[in-house]
Amino acid sequence: MEFFFLFLKTIWFRPYVFAFLAAFLVSAIALIGWPRTWRFWVISWVTAFVCEYSSTRNGIPFGWYHYNGSTVGQELYFSNIPFMDSISFSFLLFASYCLALLLLLPVVPGHRGPGLPLPRLSFSLADRTSWPVFTLTVLFFALIDMVIDPVALRGDRWFLGKIYYYPDPGVHYGVPMANYAGWAVVGAISLLIYFPLDRRLPSTLPPQSPSTTHRLLLGAGLYYGVLIFNLAVTFWIGESLQGTTGLLMYVPVTAILLLRLLTPAPASA
Repeated sequence: MEFFFLFLKTIWFRPYVFAFLAAFLVSAIALIGWPRTWRFWVISWVTAFVCEYSSTRNGIPFGWYHYNGSTVGQELYFSNIPFMDSISFSFLLFASYCLALLLLLPVVPGHRGPGLPLPRLSFSLADRTSWPVFTLTVLFFALIDMVIDPVALRGDRWFLGKIYYYPDPGVHYGVPMANYAGWAVVGAISLLIYFPLDRRLPSTLPPQSPSTTHRLLLGAGLYYGVLIFNLAVTFWIGESLQGTTGLLMYVPVTAILLLRLLTPAPASA
């Protein structure tokens, strides 16, 4: 019962995290179905927790950092790790995966989805578990933390609170570069476990209606939702240079994405 009430307090204390988590579940189930969604969720969550547990004790793979326990009793912890922190990796990895798929999946010639004139993308098993998709997903996953972690480190200036610190502050607004390498490690391990599972599971997927492209946009929307939230907080606390740097990182990504979505599909043979 105590665990249950602490879980409810966590939702009340971190409503934005659970809003993003709900968006992840809706978009993931619509795209890949519940059997794949819960496996993706558990794999990425457990991987993130193990890596955080390791880093707070031996510095691998994120480098040395420590949770200060300032919110113990206000939110749920597993060992010394806040529940909301490790679970965030799951929806961020899925959102990164959707963004990578939007940029890399082959366009079906001569077809555009109904409603919005978007290109219809192939969602074959080989395409969605390819090495280019793997690599770009890991890159986007680490990239978004370059916006999230610097503002989270300044949590005492907004409603996150000062929940962790680096003993040796790094060069990127106080964040060590090892932290971003650690994010890449979490993303890579998670996908290296999930992709083979995806290949072995039954091929049945939810009906891609109106199209795979539209469903991928839900996940990409989650990615940009998290990005905009963190950029907004960054500017709100007065870190203009930090916010502008994060904003400029995504100008080329967004431009390429819009170009791909708005370019007419090649004619069918």
